[in-house]
Amino acid sequence: MNVFIVSAEVVPFAKVGGLADVVGSLPTALRKEGVDARVIMPGYGLINHEKYDISRLFSFQYQHRTGTSDVHVYTCVHHGVPIYFVQASPYFGNESTVYTDWNWDVPRFIFFNQIALAVASQLQERIGWFPDVFHVNDWHTALIPFLLDKSHHKTQWSKVASVVSIHNIAYQGNGVGGFMWHMGVEERNHSLLEYHGLTDNMLGIAIAYSDMVSTVSPTYANEIQYPHAGYELASLVRDRKADLVGILNGIDVDKWNPETDEALISNFNAHNFADARIENKRHLQSYARLPVRDDIPLIGVVSRLTWQKGFDLAIPALRQLLSDTEVQVVVLGTGDSSIENDLRQLSLQYKWKATAFLEFDAALAQHIYAGSDMFLMPSHFEPCGIGQMLAMRYGALPVVRETGGLADTVVNYDNGAADNGTGFVFQWEEVDAVLGTLRWAIDTYYTRPKAWRRMQQRAMETDVSWKTSANQYVDVYRKAIQKRKELVDAR
Repeated sequence: MNVFIVSAEVVPFAKVGGLADVVGSLPTALRKEGVDARVIMPGYGLINHEKYDISRLFSFQYQHRTGTSDVHVYTCVHHGVPIYFVQASPYFGNESTVYTDWNWDVPRFIFFNQIALAVASQLQERIGWFPDVFHVNDWHTALIPFLLDKSHHKTQWSKVASVVSIHNIAYQGNGVGGFMWHMGVEERNHSLLEYHGLTDNMLGIAIAYSDMVSTVSPTYANEIQYPHAGYELASLVRDRKADLVGILNGIDVDKWNPETDEALISNFNAHNFADARIENKRHLQSYARLPVRDDIPLIGVVSRLTWQKGFDLAIPALRQLLSDTEVQVVVLGTGDSSIENDLRQLSLQYKWKATAFLEFDAALAQHIYAGSDMFLMPSHFEPCGIGQMLAMRYGALPVVRETGGLADTVVNYDNGAADNGTGFVFQWEEVDAVLGTLRWAIDTYYTRPKAWRRMQQRAMETDVSWKTSANQYVDVYRKAIQKRKELVDAR
């Protein structure tokens, strides 16, 4: 099975959000399951060709409505996965950021959708490789299922299937019909799109035209069928319910391994962490200029600073907690200026208890996972979430809201009834819910240290690898191929 994974972001080459982490690690897991998975992404100017040993593979000319573009395809092999980078002036090759201005990003990603199919044809001609499935991700690559549908009358494309993965349905590429017309994308006449009035919505187009639809957790697959989480696409998602699958993201457990992680002060595993892990907490406290004390619970946060992540709930709760409780807080992240200002004020007001690092620092993030006692993620919505899985892997117990992938990955502590749980879960989108759950976690930390250690061990032993999820994707690809075959045979 040949699978072409198309994405705007891929770790380690270009990252803005969790999409990059998924596409950076899923293909490796797929190849272990016998799938010839390959990745195509824009060849942004920010990508360091020398660092990743990227070389030019071929060039060709692509004719489109507005003219002819010289397309250059570069490649490398990363963790066993062939990666293809597309450059074409003026769309890709000179930029210093993944995303620029909306009015420029829309046409350049529409162009990328068109070029992805052209590159597949070139790969067939030049090296004999051609996809059985296009696996597209989010709105940036969402026109490909439609473009495939328009190409199915051609023999070589007739049985090529498509799968769209929704990583965050809040970002849809809506109202872009004028851009699509300008780029030569016309006649989006699918009955579902016309019925729901979504012919100018890029993600909606993918949901309507794809053979299968996936999203990044089972709970999120249910949530997006309703307006509070699916927005204007909720009813369309419900119409595709029979072809919708929620598959949890995994993490690269070889990379994210506290036993071998060279960034840590002290390595540890699920069996020796009780003694070996503490040095990481001491280092984090020292680095954050907080009192180095083993007995005080330390709350860690690593996040984009946006409303989605629940900071309107977290900051008032943390302020109250810091005012009346022996606790420490370390926050790492960047984002909305208002949230950054609130965190800056919090760390100034309680500088002996709290530190906010308003920056991106990958190494510090690992120290927070390995040094915190608990990890706060009070998200309003969270399609899957990576932070809580990394925290569990490194022995920091998550405190999360019951939504999306957080609900699917964190088992709520049963307060000792049967000694179950890997973290602390609340439901309501309220400050008091965050505060009360943090108090519960802190009380457990102080009064039930043995139960806390057992919970840490269960969290660290939780399977957060890609293996199970990769097999589920293989099943989705097979269903997509079968659906496409049946449609072709019926014509």
